[in-house]
Amino acid sequence: MIVAHRGASDEAPENTLAAFRLAWQRGADAIEGDFHLTRDGHLVALHDATTKRTAGGVDLVVAESRLAELQTLDVGSWKSARYRGERIPTLPDVLATVPPGKRIYIEIKCGPEMLPALHYALDHCRLAPDQIVVISFHEAVIQAVRQQLPHIKAYWLTGYKQDDVTGTWSPSSAAVLDTVIRLRADGLGTQGNRQVVDQTLVAQLRARGVEFHVWTIDDPDDARHFHTLGADSITTNRPAAIRAALMSQ
Repeated sequence: MIVAHRGASDEAPENTLAAFRLAWQRGADAIEGDFHLTRDGHLVALHDATTKRTAGGVDLVVAESRLAELQTLDVGSWKSARYRGERIPTLPDVLATVPPGKRIYIEIKCGPEMLPALHYALDHCRLAPDQIVVISFHEAVIQAVRQQLPHIKAYWLTGYKQDDVTGTWSPSSAAVLDTVIRLRADGLGTQGNRQVVDQTLVAQLRARGVEFHVWTIDDPDDARHFHTLGADSITTNRPAAIRAALMSQ
């Protein structure tokens, strides 16, 4: 599957309805969006904890702001004048864009305190459970989703850092596997680091019935590599280009 990272964010302003709608036009199988909880209990699509980067310098902390205040901001102009007036969407707004047969990856950027808002949004949308996946770097979020929304898939996310002295990458593949198993995650969403993620790790995941997903891949060679490794999905800012690269493989 090709998953559009924050929507078709290479072309349109990330985490906006314009980006998500463009992703569907570009043939994505799924969209991925980032969500924070507002002060008044709404999940909104925004990667950062503040609005400064994508709202023209207006610096509001999402967790300290009300939805109405956040939705006065223009989060499209920073990308292009063409997108002037784009607003921060809520999770229900984004869910409503998902066509039949397509999926959404909901990345939770805050903690498990968002569960009531998530539960409400999912209960009141028209999507089937198999169209929805919750993803997060936060172990507590994955644990909470597995316990309270067992019918919804949950993938644990990880990136990697390299020690400047030893050159060792952390977490190790063994530590990643241990965490996924401990959390009882349905899948691993791993950064596409070719020095850590190899056939051995993939085989170990498969042996335990854990799905293998990779992000954020914008280089066609990397996409072909992880496709060959058997990735269940590839998350990219460039869904049309990456699909074209894989189809020509």
